[in-house]
Amino acid sequence: MIDHIFENTPFHTITTIALLILCLYPIMGAFFWFFGALSYRWLRPNHEDNKWTQLSPEKQPLVTIMIPAHNEEVMIESTITYLFNELNYANYEILVMNDGSTDRTGEIIQRLEQQYPRLRMIEIVKNKGKAHAFNIGMYFAKGEYILSNDADTIPEPDALMKYMNYFIHDRDMNTSAVTANMDVQNRTKLICKSQTVEFSSIVGVIKRSQAAVNDSMYAYSGANTMYRKSFLIDVGGFRQNRATEDISIAWDHQMIGAVPRFAPNIVFHMNVPETIGDLYKQRKRWAQGGTEVWLTNIKKFLRHPIAHRYQMSMFVDSTLSIVWSFFFILTTIIFATTLLYFAMTGNWERFTHAIEMSFVFVTFEIFAGFFQLLAALILDHHAAKLKYLIFAPLYMLFFWMVNPITIAATFIPALKTILGYGSGTWVSPKRQAMLKKK
Repeated sequence: MIDHIFENTPFHTITTIALLILCLYPIMGAFFWFFGALSYRWLRPNHEDNKWTQLSPEKQPLVTIMIPAHNEEVMIESTITYLFNELNYANYEILVMNDGSTDRTGEIIQRLEQQYPRLRMIEIVKNKGKAHAFNIGMYFAKGEYILSNDADTIPEPDALMKYMNYFIHDRDMNTSAVTANMDVQNRTKLICKSQTVEFSSIVGVIKRSQAAVNDSMYAYSGANTMYRKSFLIDVGGFRQNRATEDISIAWDHQMIGAVPRFAPNIVFHMNVPETIGDLYKQRKRWAQGGTEVWLTNIKKFLRHPIAHRYQMSMFVDSTLSIVWSFFFILTTIIFATTLLYFAMTGNWERFTHAIEMSFVFVTFEIFAGFFQLLAALILDHHAAKLKYLIFAPLYMLFFWMVNPITIAATFIPALKTILGYGSGTWVSPKRQAMLKKK
């Protein structure tokens, strides 16, 4: 009776369309990123990715490489040594923000200061998080440009030179920051090889698509991004109570009309989580950070949609991602409960039909995801990672499931942060010494 009343009403039509969009969101999203990446590649042939200019020493702007560090005694010396000895750039300094380290990090830096005159350290007595350390450091930075470089991150030798090519032209005056292309360094374990595929999909496809649509970007890479210092000051620095300062600052820049850039031709190498537990903790932090920026900016989009029209696609996709996560979890519970009911009542025909329908949907999702991943691996690093395509099924079957779970699990903590109860204090992950790849 109730179904008959609501049938063919506007409410019924809107509900049906909304459910259809949520059901097809993963498939539509994968194809959207796929075609967006192709558009970036073929519709922007003269982009800076294809060429860069070697700047003479007298024309090189001063760059401050800032390394926020908390208990990084395992990695810090090898990273600093590399940065001073291997970079193809003359005019730079390194500023280490020792954020309340309780290990030998400070001692190691003090020793290296005697060896490298362009190395400085700011000692922060109490650990208050990466964003807090960065905000203090940017006022001590001598450079007009600041490269955020994690303690376990190794940029390619030409990285600084390539970065500056995104800032020096007249058309680049509104460029707030440039984020580079991440490459997984520790690939010895299966979980790390799978993340190699994942980061190619995220970095190689999604960020290219965002740039192709309207020069937008959901997040910088906190591990290696070059900022124009004036734009950091314009937005008041990094938000210190956010779970992910790199996501937050990217949205803050765009909300003032600045342009974030993605540079796929600049490669940096970093270590990724090697256990399921560490990976889940990382993804929870990312998910919370994404929800926090969505909650922070939702009023601005709803009140002034025309003013923020260039960022609207980013807001819409973030909204769908959050809503779909809860929809996925709820429908999964309903589906599992329904299967259990059919099995307990002996209704094997309905049981089999439900399994078949779910198999059809999952097949389409994997098919769409496969095209996204294939495009990513071909475009990224000139198809050098194509050999990792064999690990794509693990990525699609496992990592895609992590996303909705972490978004749902961190929604309340993100809401608390927006209400003023957030904290940026960090705990440095377990590090392993970097090994040179043969």
